[in-house]
Amino acid sequence: MLKLGIPPRIVFARESRGFLNLNSAGGRSLRASAHPVLCPTSQADHRSHLQHLTFDAQPKPVFRKPVSTPPIHDGASRERLPDMNKSNRSMHTKLFHLLLFASFSCFLAGCGEWAQTSSVPLANVVTAPSSDEGHAHAEHSDGHHEEQPHASGEHHAQHKIVVTSPVARDVTLTRQYVCQIHSRRHIEVCALEGGYLKDIHVNEGQAVTKGQSLFHILPTIYEAKLDADRAEAQLAQVEFDNTQKLVQQNIVSTQELKLAEAKLAKAVANVKLAQAEVNFANIKAPFDGIVDRLHEQEGSLVEEGAMLTTMSDNSLMWVYFNVPESRYLEYQEAMNAGQNPDALNVQLRLANHKLFDQPGRIGAIEADFDNETGNIAFRADFPNPTGLLRHGQTGTVLINQIAKNAVVIPQRATFEILAKKYAFVLDADNVVHQREIVIQNEKDDIFLIAEGLQPDEKIVLEGILQVRDGETVEYEFQDPDTVLDNLKYHAE
Repeated sequence: MLKLGIPPRIVFARESRGFLNLNSAGGRSLRASAHPVLCPTSQADHRSHLQHLTFDAQPKPVFRKPVSTPPIHDGASRERLPDMNKSNRSMHTKLFHLLLFASFSCFLAGCGEWAQTSSVPLANVVTAPSSDEGHAHAEHSDGHHEEQPHASGEHHAQHKIVVTSPVARDVTLTRQYVCQIHSRRHIEVCALEGGYLKDIHVNEGQAVTKGQSLFHILPTIYEAKLDADRAEAQLAQVEFDNTQKLVQQNIVSTQELKLAEAKLAKAVANVKLAQAEVNFANIKAPFDGIVDRLHEQEGSLVEEGAMLTTMSDNSLMWVYFNVPESRYLEYQEAMNAGQNPDALNVQLRLANHKLFDQPGRIGAIEADFDNETGNIAFRADFPNPTGLLRHGQTGTVLINQIAKNAVVIPQRATFEILAKKYAFVLDADNVVHQREIVIQNEKDDIFLIAEGLQPDEKIVLEGILQVRDGETVEYEFQDPDTVLDNLKYHAE
């Protein structure tokens, strides 16, 4: 058997111990097995170690299950047997040279370098530390694990715990609602009679006064009819006068006078009707306002009822916005308590994010809720003396409401678990207790508390992640007014 010294602390894994079985003509085999032998560390040791390399001239038999071999009947097959024996001997020589080269590489390059640079695969080689080095490695590992908590403490330094108290104060709550702006009066100016549009007396966007002429439709037909009706009225008047004289002379009866009087009244009524039809051709402004875009031009043939333009009265603007049911009940309570719609401070923020300079008031509330959205429409009235607001604008309504003596805490003093808000409260013994709180309203960086906290209690402001329910803590107390005045400062 061939034995070879391999690098120190290197052993072959059980899975990698292979056997090379080379079949010969007589069924004998050569087997090479690796055993862990320390590699020499000097040239003298290497010479002495090479003396241990032995080769068994007589290979050990390997017992296998007999395999039936077909008989050889021709001489050509017998001539191939010496070639097979020659091939087996060549493989034996190559294996010996390979193992000898591995041992010599260990001696020249050293154990560690040989393991990295040798062409022999070491995938199944396992590092086996010596007893002294293994003991030292174990001590090093123990020391490493003992120092790990210390290193972790250096990276996660403990912050100081800051405590404050809730405070009761008046807070102005501002709620925002998207709105649409409408003119108090916004109408369509239409033609009352059909005809040709003869004159247009205004320009688009022009401010007009009540009674000012806007459009004039050609009244040829209506004027002719008016002249005919006037003539009929004059004729009826003459007949009435003659009949009246005859009645005074007792020539005709009074019945004739009444018939003449009725005929005259009918003629006068036809004259008034014709005059009204002529007046319809001259369209005038019904109120003070602004003329919108012109839909027809001069010379156009317009039909009865055709829209010529629109007019807007922008002296007072109606602003509509939707309010949820809960806010509706809150606003109604505030207005009923003050018995005045002005109890709510209403402001309008325009599209340029600037506030409109005129205050508003709640003008009306619709009668029905929208069942799909759960909202109800409010209307706020805003004076518009300068005409800045126009029909169709959009903006944001701001409703300011003052909450009296509200309990206020910073938002960063709370934490959330399963959609519920909690805070850490300290008792008289400085023991931390987790307590659920109910938020009434929120504004910027503060919460208005409905239930759960009182102004004389202490709550953890900074260091929430470091405390646990039931722990006794040391803390630094900060005045609540100072805390509320510096809410924008950096927190943990």
